[in-house]
Amino acid sequence: MVKKIALEEHFLSPGLVDYWRPTMSELPPVRAEYFFRNLTDFGELRLQSMDRAGIARAVLSIAGPGVQAERDAALATRKAAESNDFLAREIEKRPDRYSGFAHLAMQDPKAAADELERCLRDLKFCGAMINGHTHGQYLDAAELYPFWERADALSAAIYIHPADPVAQPSVLSGYKVLMRPMWGWGFETGSHALRLVVGGHFDRFPNSRLMLGHLGETLPFLLWRFDSRAAFQGLKLKKLPSQYIRDNIAVTTSGMCSAEPLNCSLAALGRARVMFAADHPFESAQEAGEWFDHVPLADDMRADLAWRNAASYLGLKI
Repeated sequence: MVKKIALEEHFLSPGLVDYWRPTMSELPPVRAEYFFRNLTDFGELRLQSMDRAGIARAVLSIAGPGVQAERDAALATRKAAESNDFLAREIEKRPDRYSGFAHLAMQDPKAAADELERCLRDLKFCGAMINGHTHGQYLDAAELYPFWERADALSAAIYIHPADPVAQPSVLSGYKVLMRPMWGWGFETGSHALRLVVGGHFDRFPNSRLMLGHLGETLPFLLWRFDSRAAFQGLKLKKLPSQYIRDNIAVTTSGMCSAEPLNCSLAALGRARVMFAADHPFESAQEAGEWFDHVPLADDMRADLAWRNAASYLGLKI
């Protein structure tokens, strides 16, 4: 079993439970309770799951949507800070096993930038996770430039997590099974990242460091086509779209226990841009760990993806 750092491992803080509960409304109550119990545990339940998967350190992040669902900007800002303080206290109990991604209220870009800096500087978090759009405002919005200026200056890693779209695409109408994790979330989140690429975000903020789960939300598979169609459409950027993705986006294995997309991501992005994650508790950490231990990889490559890349990219230790 190779030791691992896991980068998309979720929790809930007391003030954010009411935002999360509606996302579970269509699940059987037993399943929702299983998730809640695991999300709110920071002791033996979580640690045993990590041990079975060979996870030496988990980077914890809020289970969505968190304050992205809050309409009141001041309340969202306060609740995000409270959640970050809660997580910092839990990390203090097991600093050898846990690290944190900041939770940010993007409703107020300056406050989000201040909170990001506080979390990196004072709470020693290793980046931030943002749960998709905030009431239809995506991360390429000009109103968010003050946030990105600070994130760029801090070289902060920003993980974009899936969220429900503002409105479900009509092509999915009548097929609820497709609307969320099976297909809809990947389409939504990959599209979110592509808005940043084609909108010139990385020309404005060249030090931006983004992260995507699920081995890049299908983007590594389509790099050639992005470049081909960008040229066809006359898109004017300093680099090819594929080069921004290679230079500015790292991906994790969360929810993707399959050799084929792993190999595609490695070939498309390079070994330094691929890292391990389990997506606890929404996926089985044990299944993810066992798959990763046995998927065909050279030992040195396996160690890079399991923990060395995360240690380098996020400044983590195990």
